[in-house]
Amino acid sequence: MRRIDPSEAHIKPLPTPDADSQAYWNAMKEGRLLLQHCGSCGHIQLYQQAVCRRCLGAQLVHRPASGRGKVHSFSVVHRAPGPAFKQDTPYAVLLVELEEGPRMISSLVDEDPMSIDFDASVELVCEPAGMGAVLPRFRRANR
Repeated sequence: MRRIDPSEAHIKPLPTPDADSQAYWNAMKEGRLLLQHCGSCGHIQLYQQAVCRRCLGAQLVHRPASGRGKVHSFSVVHRAPGPAFKQDTPYAVLLVELEEGPRMISSLVDEDPMSIDFDASVELVCEPAGMGAVLPRFRRANR
């Protein structure tokens, strides 16, 4: 585990793509969310891996997702987990159930975090985060 230098505590961590996730992060830069579809069992998974989490098959294909879903669960963060997030509080961390089935953790943008509720319809926002990284966020749909 890499120890964080105290002088870097104000810098938000960014994703570090690997061989399994590079296509996902490249698509995010293009404004698309990719899901892996297993050619062997039909399972759809998020968070790219070398094998299917259901059948361990390696016949995985990336396909674009709709970017739409519903809030399955959420939490509003009032106390920042570190200096890098202090100016973001309060913010809502969402567990979004995508239309295609997988669930993903993200955050709410463009809205008061106290206004979100269970089963709220949300849509993907691809948000530039610096250093060329683009992060998946969600906003309320039908705005």
